[in-house]
Amino acid sequence: MSFLPRRTPRALAVALAMQLSASAAWAQSSPGQPPPASTAEPEAPPAPATGAPEDAPTLSPEEMAEIEKALGVDASTRARPSGDTSPVSPTATNDSGVTPLQLPNVITSGTNFLNLSFILDMALAAFSSKEPLQGGAHDPTQNGFNLQQLELSIGSVVDPYFRFDSNIVFSQFGVEIEEAYVTTLDLPANLQVRAGQFLTRFGRLNSTHPHAWDFVDQPFVMSRVFGAEGNRGLGVEGSWLTPLPWYVEVIGSATDAKGEATARSFFGSSNERVLSPLDFQLTGAVKQFFPLSDDLSLLWGLSAATGPNPTGYRNHTSIYGTDVYLKFRPITEASAQQLVLQAEVIYRRRQVPEELLSDWGGYAQTVWRFSNRWATGVRYEFGTAAKTQEGRVANDPLDPEWIADRQRISASVTFWPTEFSRLRLQAATDRVGWRATPDYSAFLALEVVTGAHGAHAF
Repeated sequence: MSFLPRRTPRALAVALAMQLSASAAWAQSSPGQPPPASTAEPEAPPAPATGAPEDAPTLSPEEMAEIEKALGVDASTRARPSGDTSPVSPTATNDSGVTPLQLPNVITSGTNFLNLSFILDMALAAFSSKEPLQGGAHDPTQNGFNLQQLELSIGSVVDPYFRFDSNIVFSQFGVEIEEAYVTTLDLPANLQVRAGQFLTRFGRLNSTHPHAWDFVDQPFVMSRVFGAEGNRGLGVEGSWLTPLPWYVEVIGSATDAKGEATARSFFGSSNERVLSPLDFQLTGAVKQFFPLSDDLSLLWGLSAATGPNPTGYRNHTSIYGTDVYLKFRPITEASAQQLVLQAEVIYRRRQVPEELLSDWGGYAQTVWRFSNRWATGVRYEFGTAAKTQEGRVANDPLDPEWIADRQRISASVTFWPTEFSRLRLQAATDRVGWRATPDYSAFLALEVVTGAHGAHAF
């Protein structure tokens, strides 16, 4: 009885390799052409290689089917973690000709990683006043040690259409969700939308976090106008990058107008309900960037926000601001130095019963980084009392004690041991018009960052 001899795995592998090599050689020599018919007598076969079988066995259909099955299993499990038994996604990268789904406009390495980082800010503070006028939620507020915040930053691309970002802040007294929002990735016409809870993009400083500040505390105009946490809320925001010859971005958002620490000039801590679209806070901004030279660049912004306040039916607050950011950083020569000038001015108008109140405030600061690890800076802040249309000082329902102007000057020295840590020494004098003597303060602050944290916007 005749039967096919049993072939060893080595023989099968050699036969398969010889057939694949012959097919590849023919495809390279005559792409798209059928193999020509042989008219000459065949040449003598070359001597077999050492260690190779003298006559390569042909594969039966059953053996070819078994090899193809093994190759298919290997391709489906390639690059999967050990022990992963989940079904293979039809869009996963594989060797069977299936095109992987690419994330638009996102640089990835084929794996969707979760960016996770912790940022610790703490300060040793000394105040000359028993009641320091520190309005920011992350400002040092008492003599001794202050935990400004422990921030957990989370960010990741969700799918080809959305990115998720959040900032969760831990303090000695609790946990709060500072920001949590999704951002679109591939809308047409240079449009982008984000939705969730976020800091509005009013001005320059409001949308940033403490680890991006050049000084230990925030300018008092921000906490006076928007609240201790800065202006933020649940809502939706749209932005458009215009096709103009220079960089121009137009931004608009609608957010909740409630929150003592986040929407102080609007509904604030009142229990007002949303009854119409007029009960939302509406914010708009225009950001323009000008590369003045290879070493000098300018960012200029205009902002406006309007929304209801709780002093009467349909009473509204309007806030207008302008900001400038001028940065000199020599790149045409080897230098670690950079000089930054940053300033914001904010004007606020509020309808109250039988009156229209207005006030001004702002800050200007300059920071000189004179080496890789060292920088120094100075900041000036001002704020006026609320006044009526006739120009007299008003009885401000938000700040009844604010009956005169206030000015504060701060100076700081910063040292970076590495790019993941920062030490700052800061001193300030606060000239409060309604207090008999100036207030003085000094801070020694430490900041450390660990984990993957994305770069900040210009």
